[in-house]
Amino acid sequence: MWLLNSSIGRKLIMSISGVFLILFLVFHLTMNIAAVFSEEAYNMICEFLGSNWYAVAGTAVLAGGFAIHFLYALLLTWQNRKARGDNSYAVTDRPKGVEWASQNMLVLGLIVVGFLLLHFSQFWYHMMFAELIGHHEVEMGGTMLATTDGAAFVRYYFSNIIIVVLYLAWYVALWFHLTHGFWSALQTIGWNNTLWFNRWKVISNIFATVVCLGFAFVTIAFYVKSLCCA
Repeated sequence: MWLLNSSIGRKLIMSISGVFLILFLVFHLTMNIAAVFSEEAYNMICEFLGSNWYAVAGTAVLAGGFAIHFLYALLLTWQNRKARGDNSYAVTDRPKGVEWASQNMLVLGLIVVGFLLLHFSQFWYHMMFAELIGHHEVEMGGTMLATTDGAAFVRYYFSNIIIVVLYLAWYVALWFHLTHGFWSALQTIGWNNTLWFNRWKVISNIFATVVCLGFAFVTIAFYVKSLCCA
């Protein structure tokens, strides 16, 4: 099957999975923004999702999307290095017009995935996973928190300045990854005519900036709230 056996097919699969993950980012950002203005509304969403079958199924699909995107990124990087042979590790100047992000997508992706694992260990593990194994409360900092009290978990983690700084650094890596990945995915899918090529680049920069600033806003807002309530 050409989707699996050809370089173009693999790039197409990675692009489609990337667009899927971008859509999830928008959904996740919308939830997080709601938490800043109404923790009750955020918790209602968390309770609605919980460990219900549709939430578990959605999580499984999301995990599959991440796995496909990451594995195909590794495969394509390996193929590119193999094709370059002895020149794969040569130190060269970045060609004019080539974005820094485009030459470091794998490294940026590894940083994003690494922090995703941290994020899952802090939130998903103590919320959905805890419910799946029969726990409805977990201990955090000497306090028992309901697994559906998502706002309490956000307050707990984002009151720690070290975690806040780490997340802000994560958003920077995510920004670089998105600025190239978004328009590159659309180009691979076929929206790459001369008129829209530069437009998609601009749209990608705007989109990545809005998304990452949105996540940063949530992180900083909860940290500031923790200082006010201290």
